Amino acid sequence: MQVLMIIVVLIVLIGAYVLSIYNKLVTFKNRVIESWSDVEVQMRRRYDLIPNLVETIKGYASHEKNTLDAVIKARNTAVSVTGIEDKAKAENILSGTLKSLFALSENYPNLKANENFLELQKELANTENKIQASRRFYNSSVLALNIRLETFPSNIIGKMFNFEKQNFFKLNESEQDAKNPVKVSF
Repeated sequence: MQVLMIIVVLIVLIGAYVLSIYNKLVTFKNRVIESWSDVEVQMRRRYDLIPNLVETIKGYASHEKNTLDAVIKARNTAVSVTGIEDKAKAENILSGTLKSLFALSENYPNLKANENFLELQKELANTENKIQASRRFYNSSVLALNIRLETFPSNIIGKMFNFEKQNFFKLNESEQDAKNPVKVSF
């Protein structure tokens, strides 16, 4: 009878331990989902600002159609893609076209003095900072989940319940890109 009691207690303790690890994995998984939602909210905000920025610039630089079209095309692509890796690629392209757009504005003093343009530029810069912060939060959430899924014994429980490692949201912002000026050709 005493052996049976010990076996029951061990089974309950093991079950409680497995349940504890499962709950932690669920928490980490939901944190990743929440943090990705943050990233998407900030990117949506940026996507919504871009058409207004392009329209403002059109009034001053209407003959720069190729640059303006490239920005709109990159924005539409970024809006429509799904998946972390595809989203990162589209964001890299969009960032490059936005750099070209702001470099273009340097050639138009009246545009640089336009209050609407300055406000949109400020909003976009603010949004870029929020995207970076959201991306860092997302990547730290992914790191926490992935570590749990790779360490013992949570890796066994993660496999039992089909938890999957998540991809980081990486943008190709190299130091070299930050040091070099944007090249614009007309």
